[in-house]
Amino acid sequence: MLVLSLAYDGEVNFIEDIQEIRALFKEKNIHLGVSESLEGETHFIKIFCDEEEDKKILNLIQLYISNILYKLVINTYKNKALFEYLNDTFFFLKHDEILEVEDRIMKILNGDEIIKDENSVYCYNRINNIIEKIKICMEENHDININGFITFRMKELALDIEDIIDKVVEKYLVEKEYKEFIKLLKYFVDIQESKIKEVNLIVQDEGIYRIIDENGKDLYEDFLKEIGECKLGSNTNMEDVIISGLITNAPQNITIHRREFCQNPEFLETIEQVFESRVIYCEGCKSCVSSRVKIKK
Repeated sequence: MLVLSLAYDGEVNFIEDIQEIRALFKEKNIHLGVSESLEGETHFIKIFCDEEEDKKILNLIQLYISNILYKLVINTYKNKALFEYLNDTFFFLKHDEILEVEDRIMKILNGDEIIKDENSVYCYNRINNIIEKIKICMEENHDININGFITFRMKELALDIEDIIDKVVEKYLVEKEYKEFIKLLKYFVDIQESKIKEVNLIVQDEGIYRIIDENGKDLYEDFLKEIGECKLGSNTNMEDVIISGLITNAPQNITIHRREFCQNPEFLETIEQVFESRVIYCEGCKSCVSSRVKIKK
C-alpha cells in the first residue's frame, strides 16, 4: 500500500536517506517499498508498506521522513537566509565572529552538538518543534511537493530557526564577555607583586571552603577585610570573596585540595584560567583527609 508520495524539482536528492530508512526498517522486519520516477524535471518518490494499517509503523515512517525534510529546510535556510539574518540582527559582530557563530549554529541545527546545558536543551526543543510541524503537515497530506512545502512553510519554520540562532549567539556573547573578563583579571594578576607565597584551597562539604597559607594561617577573614570597603553587595558569597582575595594577593602558587567535592566546578575553572600555571591540584595529602573545619559565609 502507498503510504507517502514525495515530489521535487531540481537537484534536491534524498533517495539515499530514504534507502537508509528502508534498511533500518528491514532490521525491524518491516519491509518498505521505494520507487523513483522522473516526469519532465519533477522527481517522484513513492513509499509503500504492507503494514500501512499499523498506525505505529505509519507514525514511525512519517517521523523519519520528517527528519529528512527538516535537513532540507535548514540547508535551504542556510543557503538563502542565515548569513543575511546574522548580519542584519547582529551587525556589531565582526566578520570572523559571524563565521564562528554560523559554524556553531549549524552544529546545533544538524544535531552535532551534545546536550550540555539549558541552552542546548532549549535549542533541541525548538528543533523537535520544527520536525513536529513538518510531521503534522505530512499527516494531513500524504502527497508532499517538497519545493512547494519549503516555499510556503519556510516563513513559519524560520521563526523557530531564528529562535535557535538567537540562543546560540546569546551564549556566544556571554562566553566572549567572560573571556574578556578573565583576560582582564589575568592582566591584573600579572602586573602586581605576589603578597602570598602559597595558598591552599580545601574544598569541604556543602559548598564550604577552607583557605590557608603555607603556614596554616586561615586567610578567609583577611580576604573579607580587604574587600570590606568595596561594598560587593548582599549577594556576595564565599566564592566571590576567595576569587577577590586571590586576585588582590596574587599568590605564587595555589594548591587546590579535594576538587572532586566541589559543587561548583566553574569556580575552580575560573581560578585555573586566571592563575594558569600557578594552580596545581592535590592528589591526596593530610589536608585532604583530615580537613573538616567549616567556615561560615
